[in-house]
Amino acid sequence: MRKVAGIGLLALLAACGANSEDMKKLEDSQRQILAKLTDLEKKVEQISARPAAPQAPQIDPNKVYNIPAGNSPFKGPANAPVVLTEFSDFQCPFCAQLPSLVDQVLKAYPNEVKLVHKEFPLTSIHQNALNAARAAVAAQEQGKFWEMHDKLFANQRTLSPDNLKQYAQDIGLDVAKFEKDMTSPEVQKQIDDDMKLAQEAEVRGTPTLFLNGKRVMNRNFEGLKEMIDQALKQKG
Repeated sequence: MRKVAGIGLLALLAACGANSEDMKKLEDSQRQILAKLTDLEKKVEQISARPAAPQAPQIDPNKVYNIPAGNSPFKGPANAPVVLTEFSDFQCPFCAQLPSLVDQVLKAYPNEVKLVHKEFPLTSIHQNALNAARAAVAAQEQGKFWEMHDKLFANQRTLSPDNLKQYAQDIGLDVAKFEKDMTSPEVQKQIDDDMKLAQEAEVRGTPTLFLNGKRVMNRNFEGLKEMIDQALKQKG
């Protein structure tokens, strides 16, 4: 079709009295245009022939993962029949909204539910998340994880090393020990272990909650209540 149109145009110009030099220039220009169009068609065909990008595998909402509490900090009875495990990032704004919901659950089920906190700093998008996680685990070494937990979430926008040191002082930590623990291999190992568990449990973002190893899909009080009541019923 393009070649026919090109030939028709050349014939028209010849009829209008174009000289041979003009005709040669036009022919060269026509060949260049046709070559570019042919090349463009090939590229379009190559793109069309490419296989579609593989989609991420769908999460099975009924799958139960093995997520041991280990020495992670927790709230509630140590031997509670229902374990609510959270993977969290102190720089994640959505994670900062979770404590109020969790506290509501613990208040409603004071003897039945234990909350276990796991670190999952999203270092690719949150530059202060890893240091904040280290600060929390270092505070745990002095028995004040939850105090630091609340302090970090209350000050998400200011998590520089100097700020972390100030928060340690504010909650009454031995600051020298705190700074030493923050850089210790033991503290880093606890974070690494949590992140490994997150990978095994197919955690892709924060916050992510599991109830007795089953992913929480409906992250509100009614959704959690339904899962808790069902878990308690199954345990008799």
